[in-house]
Amino acid sequence: MSKPPISNEIAANMKGIKHKIVVLSGKGGVGKTTVATNLAVSFAMRGFSSGILDVDIYGPNVPLMLGLEGQHPDVDGAFILPINGPQDIKVMSMGFLLRKGDDAVAWRGPLVARAITQFLANVRWGELDMLVVDLPPGTGDEILSILQSIPEIDGVVIVSTPQDVAVLDARRAIQLVEKMSVPVLGIVENMSEFVCPNCGEAYKIFGEGNAKKAADEYGVDHLGTLPLDPRIITLSDEGTPFVINDPESKASVAFSALVDKLAKKTKLA
Repeated sequence: MSKPPISNEIAANMKGIKHKIVVLSGKGGVGKTTVATNLAVSFAMRGFSSGILDVDIYGPNVPLMLGLEGQHPDVDGAFILPINGPQDIKVMSMGFLLRKGDDAVAWRGPLVARAITQFLANVRWGELDMLVVDLPPGTGDEILSILQSIPEIDGVVIVSTPQDVAVLDARRAIQLVEKMSVPVLGIVENMSEFVCPNCGEAYKIFGEGNAKKAADEYGVDHLGTLPLDPRIITLSDEGTPFVINDPESKASVAFSALVDKLAKKTKLA
């Protein structure tokens, strides 16, 4: 599948962004936005200028997970100014443009495509070392529009859980990305094991090894596994990235290794 040319407006607006990582999942509920938000924050914690673009138009959860709900961006002429988030990351989301965070977006495809174009062409990102783009789940029109519109994507990170149904959808996501001639940076297996908050024991309640098998089958890297830690859920609901709140936890240590791999793959560090 050939990519159409990038618009001049988008290319000009994003020329100051050195690296761009897209985070995608084949299905919802696998922790894609948790991975995306903590990626953006982790890069900033390492001294890189970082931002996150939430293009999940129908379910924009990035403001909640970064403690930014209720904020609205300023406008400078034709440009929208991103919100400053934790670790001074730049944040833009459809959630900032709604009157209330739980308002429903009832838009058809053309309006969604137009909103995505505006996020890419009219948000003043400025100079960034890394922009993380959080996509909606699935393999629909929005995914195609974004992958076709972003200039010089470093690659896509696929997030899955160990269950067969989640890995099946991750396989579909890999196939879609490869058809778009966009690099797949690898698969992250989220919720690989449940960590008991009382005793610290780990239980593989969703199965084991399926994401690694899919990675091997398609010749892409298995970037690592992240545990299902109840504290991550609580912190996300409170708007606190877990890599900030609990940097010594098993999840944060595993996530740090994931960030190391992505920084190396993108030649960020």
